[in-house]
Amino acid sequence: MDPLIVAQTLNFAYAVISLLLVVLGLAVTLGWLGVMNLAHGEFVMLGAYVAVVTERMGWPFWAAIPLTILFCIVLGIVVERLLIRPLYSRPFDLLLATWGLSILIRKIVEAAFGGGYISLTVPVKGSLDILGASYPTYRILIMAFTVALLAMLLAWYFRSSAAARVKAMVGNPMLAQAVGIDTNALARNTFVVGTCLAGLAGVIIAPVTSVNPFLGLDYVINAFFVIIVGGLGSVLGLFAGSGIIGGLDSFVSAILDRTSAFFLVLLIAIFFLWLRPRGLFARN
Repeated sequence: MDPLIVAQTLNFAYAVISLLLVVLGLAVTLGWLGVMNLAHGEFVMLGAYVAVVTERMGWPFWAAIPLTILFCIVLGIVVERLLIRPLYSRPFDLLLATWGLSILIRKIVEAAFGGGYISLTVPVKGSLDILGASYPTYRILIMAFTVALLAMLLAWYFRSSAAARVKAMVGNPMLAQAVGIDTNALARNTFVVGTCLAGLAGVIIAPVTSVNPFLGLDYVINAFFVIIVGGLGSVLGLFAGSGIIGGLDSFVSAILDRTSAFFLVLLIAIFFLWLRPRGLFARN
């Protein structure tokens, strides 16, 4: 097989799967809780900066993963209790509140680290030979990690009793409370899971991107595009949206440029909002 075709196919797969990694946390908070969290991109960005701090302290890159999870647990609990919970029944106010939170986080990070771009050392160097094409080993690991993470999340969602309680809470909160489900604690824990997934995505992608305070903006825009195209609360929609948005972005960027790719993705999202606002595979 032509190595160029193999390399382009791997680039396509990486674009789709890395976008899926970023979308997972948003899928949890928006698809399961109905929380339109505009600060999701900033949570991704904070994860990347934890990796920056870890490297500057001379610690191994992999130490950033447990540190990020710990940091995001605390962040998720604080944000959910002080900002999200009081506004659950006021979606527009919640939208504005998370938008303000995203601006605040960006400004704090910019004040602490500056507005410049930071490059991290790739923790796993070298390339693998795949059907005659040489491809970076770390990108292969990112794809394998994302697939494994998604498999674990799906297994938890479809098999665990905690996931069943989440479904009951989303479907009928009053009935869930009546049968003894602590909906406040469940909503908090679900939001914390989404926050941790966002931070974890930031750590993983940090070595293959330029870390800066605006890192989360591009990712959160594409993440919302994935939700728009694929549909809310559907695993199949998550795959379909990531494939369409990530694939188009990668393909058009390779042929033309990033600006043209973003413009085409934006047109696709507008088309779906106009003609199919529930997306391709929205949950009933």
